[in-house]
Amino acid sequence: MAMAMASSLRFFAIIVFGIFLFSISIAAADDISHNDGSAPKSSPSCNRDFRLVKVVNWVNGVEGETLGGLSASFSAEMPTHAKEGLRLSAVFPNPLNCCSSSSSKLSGSVVLSQRGDCGFTTKAEVAQSGRAAGLLVINDKEDLFEMVCSENDTTLNITIPVVMITKSGGEAINRSMAGGGRVELLLYSPNSPVVDFSVVFLWLMAVGTIVCASLWSEFTSEHNDESYDEVSPKESSNAGTVKDDTEKEVLDISAKNAVVFVITASTFLVLLYLFMSSWFVWLLIVLFCIGGIEGMHACIVSLLSRKCKNCGRKTVNLPLLGEVSVLSLVVLLFCLAFAIFWAANRKASYSWVGQDVLGICLMITVLQMARLPNIKVATVLLCCAFLYDIFWVFLSPLIFKDSVMIAVARGDNGGGESIPMLLRIPRLFDPWGGYDMIGFGDVLFPGLLVSFAFRYDKANKKGILNGYFLWLVIGYGFGLLFTYLGLYLMNGHGQPALLYLVPCTLGVVVILGFVRGEMNHLWNYGTESSSSMVPSGEA
Repeated sequence: MAMAMASSLRFFAIIVFGIFLFSISIAAADDISHNDGSAPKSSPSCNRDFRLVKVVNWVNGVEGETLGGLSASFSAEMPTHAKEGLRLSAVFPNPLNCCSSSSSKLSGSVVLSQRGDCGFTTKAEVAQSGRAAGLLVINDKEDLFEMVCSENDTTLNITIPVVMITKSGGEAINRSMAGGGRVELLLYSPNSPVVDFSVVFLWLMAVGTIVCASLWSEFTSEHNDESYDEVSPKESSNAGTVKDDTEKEVLDISAKNAVVFVITASTFLVLLYLFMSSWFVWLLIVLFCIGGIEGMHACIVSLLSRKCKNCGRKTVNLPLLGEVSVLSLVVLLFCLAFAIFWAANRKASYSWVGQDVLGICLMITVLQMARLPNIKVATVLLCCAFLYDIFWVFLSPLIFKDSVMIAVARGDNGGGESIPMLLRIPRLFDPWGGYDMIGFGDVLFPGLLVSFAFRYDKANKKGILNGYFLWLVIGYGFGLLFTYLGLYLMNGHGQPALLYLVPCTLGVVVILGFVRGEMNHLWNYGTESSSSMVPSGEA
């Protein structure tokens, strides 16, 4: 009884985590800019591109931390390399808001102004009239907003760089100047590479996770015994749970479940958007760690049990838990330490490794516990997910004034914390650093279909070429390529990855099914009407 209850609780927890993880479905670049509202671009000088800017600073000749900024739509161009820029003194105007002519000398310097009291173009005109060499606008928040022209700026002609920096960056410069230090600044805007090689590794992680999850039963079925995923008393369970071929609990998704699944994921997403805060993100981190521990534990124990048949035989009696596998207990402690170490160092430059390991293990486990029975249910689920992704990325701004999916993935209002339900990898050759990311939903939704294709091929004794698994993996890989092509064509704006992935996976299996004359068998697979049918045909 105890084992059945513990096993059912783990099963329920993983499925809940699965629904929670499905809610994040986006491919994105780690962007630090936001839109401050689209004002009319009434002058040709207001049509310039927004560009990220590096602000190098020196205090009394000692180089400090380089700050990040965002140029205005009316800013003059800046050099793309630091060696081409000029090292200029920083000054504050008088008045500090730079809304009227300054009584202090601005000539040949970079002016620092607080945001507010007047328009951005007014500040730029005042600084330029004082013969300043540039203007830094200090934001009142930690975000960088796009500075645009107003409706009346029909004859604007700004010839100096105008850049916004964050509140903390402005405060750091202000402290240096208040202490009597001589502050010098250099502004330049390096170009990002069209394609960063980190995308290749992210592609390999996503495709590899789906392939591993689909083939996992092949890796672990041999020598798979009751020690699998067990930190609970060893009893035989007569609970009426659903079992797959390897006697592990699974959830067969129905068409009704698929619709409810997507509605639930949407509810989670809206809650994340409306109540995002540092404490809420911390709650997500704790839940992610719990799910990651369970997933990592299941993966490691199943692999070790396959390699060493007798590893799980040794047991130990523990209070409350009773007889527990020593192997399972040791692995659990390792996974617990791994998750705690990641959580404690989640802001370190290497934390993405731990996040990806926990996330991949969790997704593999979810894909072992949830499965599609046939293409009919797959069509309902993936079509709902297709519309879900498009709506929450592209159409949600019509209701919420912001893209809900992008805002959640970006961690807006998270108090500097970011949600962990993403695979991410640092950009290796981008001067701006940052991360390329893909949501867990973009792996899990197509992963359910790919896993079904593998089981179908195996059950119907299909070969590599006349089966569906290989072609779906290839389709998923191309879908990711199209996703990142769209990402770059849209200048890094987050993309609803399922917009590309669903046609490249579900579309492939439907086309192949019709061509081979097997669509009816795929559609009704597992039902009585399909049991007497023997699929045939080749690609």
